[in-house]
Amino acid sequence: MRLIMALALVVLGSTAFAQQAAPPPATRPAMLFKEEWRLPKHDGPGTDENLRFTPEVVTNDRLEAKLYGSASSVVRAAEHEGRIDIWNGLATSPVAFTLRDRRNFVDLTGLARLQWIVRTNSIYTLHPIVKLADGTLIAGNRGISTDGEFITVEIAFGGMKWFKVDPKTVLVTSEVKNPDLSKVDEFGLVALQPAGGHGTAGSFNLSTVQLFAKTSPR
Repeated sequence: MRLIMALALVVLGSTAFAQQAAPPPATRPAMLFKEEWRLPKHDGPGTDENLRFTPEVVTNDRLEAKLYGSASSVVRAAEHEGRIDIWNGLATSPVAFTLRDRRNFVDLTGLARLQWIVRTNSIYTLHPIVKLADGTLIAGNRGISTDGEFITVEIAFGGMKWFKVDPKTVLVTSEVKNPDLSKVDEFGLVALQPAGGHGTAGSFNLSTVQLFAKTSPR
């Protein structure tokens, strides 16, 4: 009887120790920011030229938006479903659109998530893109396509293959093995093909964006 009680105490003690030693469950980082664009100031009607993207489209003073691509100057702001979005429909080259926290690097490892209301038209695909702390621009192989609907997509950055992107041509080159995503300078989405114009032609619209991530000072 004493032996049975002793064994029971050992089992209970081992269980209690295991419960105490178990690491806490991983939790998603808090929302770092939410950005809802605004139309640029302009005179006259809301034409493609009058609504071209300018820095004032960004409402958050801590954020900076950047465009890559030889034809990215024609990217404009538009309004759909009561929201402002960024549209690349007239771009005759691939285009990348990124955001940068002016004060911090962002950590996109673990449970970090990027949520973005996105629409892609026709057979058109977006990919995640980041600029590393050393200045290298890389795109992930996880494609995003919404078949003409505005959909909130959530991007987890782990488990992807990454490929170097030329910042001028926005063309993919060699694979980048095990990039350090703990200190990311810029993050966003890239279309690796030209757009097709107005209507239902291939293009993207990028609406409200939220980032859930940790930061480290620059």
